[in-house]
Amino acid sequence: MAPESSPSASAAPGRALRLRARVRRLGRDYRYVLPGLPLGALSFAVLVALTVASLGTLIIWVGALLMPLTLLLGSAFARLSRWRLHTWGVVPAPVEYLPRGRGPIGVVRLMADPRRWLDYVFETVLAFPLRLVTFVFAVAWPVLALGLLTQWFWGRFVPAELMPQDPPGTFLTDTRVSVALGVLFLVTLPTVIRGLAWSDAFLTNALLGGETGEGPSRDDGLRRPHIGRLSPRPATTSATRWVWAVSCFVTLALLAVAWPVLATLYSVHPALAMVLALAHSAAPMVAIRWPWAGIGLSSLASLGAMLATYPVAAELPWPWPVTGIVAQCVLLVVLALRHQWYWVAGAWSAGALLTLVASVLVPTPVPGGLANGVVLVSVTAALAMLGVLERLWRQRNVRAQQAEELSAEEAQRRRDLEERNRIARELHDVVAHSMSVINVQATTAQYRKPGMDESVQQEFDDIAKSSRQALSEMRSLLAVLRSDDAAPTAPVFTLKDIPDLVESARATGATITDSIETDVPATVGPTTYRIVQEALSNALRHAPGAEIAVTAALTDDQTALLVEVVNAAPDGDSAPAPGSGLGLSGIRERVSALGGTVEVGPTADGGFRLAATLPVEDDEDAGTTGVGGQVHSPG
Repeated sequence: MAPESSPSASAAPGRALRLRARVRRLGRDYRYVLPGLPLGALSFAVLVALTVASLGTLIIWVGALLMPLTLLLGSAFARLSRWRLHTWGVVPAPVEYLPRGRGPIGVVRLMADPRRWLDYVFETVLAFPLRLVTFVFAVAWPVLALGLLTQWFWGRFVPAELMPQDPPGTFLTDTRVSVALGVLFLVTLPTVIRGLAWSDAFLTNALLGGETGEGPSRDDGLRRPHIGRLSPRPATTSATRWVWAVSCFVTLALLAVAWPVLATLYSVHPALAMVLALAHSAAPMVAIRWPWAGIGLSSLASLGAMLATYPVAAELPWPWPVTGIVAQCVLLVVLALRHQWYWVAGAWSAGALLTLVASVLVPTPVPGGLANGVVLVSVTAALAMLGVLERLWRQRNVRAQQAEELSAEEAQRRRDLEERNRIARELHDVVAHSMSVINVQATTAQYRKPGMDESVQQEFDDIAKSSRQALSEMRSLLAVLRSDDAAPTAPVFTLKDIPDLVESARATGATITDSIETDVPATVGPTTYRIVQEALSNALRHAPGAEIAVTAALTDDQTALLVEVVNAAPDGDSAPAPGSGLGLSGIRERVSALGGTVEVGPTADGGFRLAATLPVEDDEDAGTTGVGGQVHSPG
């Protein structure tokens, strides 16, 4: 008997697989992040050079040709950025540009395409600083990890005067501390690189694609980063994308300024200054999607900045550095443009509360602290009010446009109802009156003409019955025409009513054979009835005296109902009656509504054939779609 494997031995392959998966994921993230900087630098250099050249030569009309070329190159670089997303596993929604024409019209359309301008702004202004930041972090993080882990070795060759001696001077000289930090940097390396790649992909997809989406899965056992749900419709240029673009630019600009300001002017430790600047700058970006998270991140970053900069509060603006005031203003503007007013009020209240707490809890009053707080509260209040008013103004314009559209729809609906009432009056005055006269004449024939033969009397009774049915349907049609809200009162015919229809047609003296499948879904019953009704009317009118065959049966695969009405060549002694030519059009419309097909045309013996194929679906009210009982009537 083979010995049982220990739990540790069975778990070893699983740990190895997970380790290899993490290594592959780290390699893929690095392959996405590192090439981004050369691509961003190339697009920045080319597009900026072409932009400057086009603006400089605009006076001699050369720039009018260079700027469209610049937009085309911007779209080409944007396609490369979307290709990078594909390689990482994120599939952006397809982008549709405005169609271009030839000559001057094509140039105008190219210059008027907002989608190309958004590509140009991203590749010229945003791509290079975004990818520069991710590249620096992606390179600096492993370098710091390796440097701290090997500090015990290379620290021996560094002169003592170059090593930091002021507290905390033991930060780098203590081997245990440096090794512990090195291990921490090394362990967090996959998470940091993953976050950098995710941030780059999220912003690129939000600006260059449709709604942010998640890429397809691949058979590598790795989880894909969740960046949102992919929109099924093509990407369009909207105000949201421009908010993303502007917020991204402001975030990068604030990060580039706030970090050195906190580290140099306020003497904050570079690592802490980096964290505070990154949190404060990223708060507006986060607030676009999650307002509560943006407000919380900004409040924590502001509180941390107040505590970190308090030692130099007497010399520099405190409790709000200039970069903090700018970040708070940007946050309020984003909230005002994207969310409801109470989020703006919450963000402003959080800033005012932090100012009040900082002013009250400091042991000694800070010179200029009150003025600094007043500046923040007043400026942010003004921006918040303007932003809320602008959003309300946009909402009012949208409501006004919706009201105009609704008014136009109501006016069109009223005009349609008036036209339908006019048609209903015409039908009532012409058709209903004539049918009433026919009904009265057929009903009173036996009293006006006593002594009629029984067969003649039966003929008049059939005419009276048909006229009464026509009058009933006419009244239902008039009710529908006169009101949009009228309940459907027209009789609903099914396949079981077709034998009665055929029998009434036989009363004209025509020879008709029929084979009708009745056990089919009810959804095709009314359409089949109208098809047979119109086909019989056409055959009786255009081919008097001809034999007619009516068939309605399921196909062999039980998925469609085949309806056929075939008449032989007309009797030469009878003259055909004229028709309006609208019957076949009505049949095509009814069949098309169900997704079926219609075939009409003459037969080889001089007759005419109408064949309609109606797809059937199982219906609980109709029972099964199997072959059911058939109704046969002798010809």
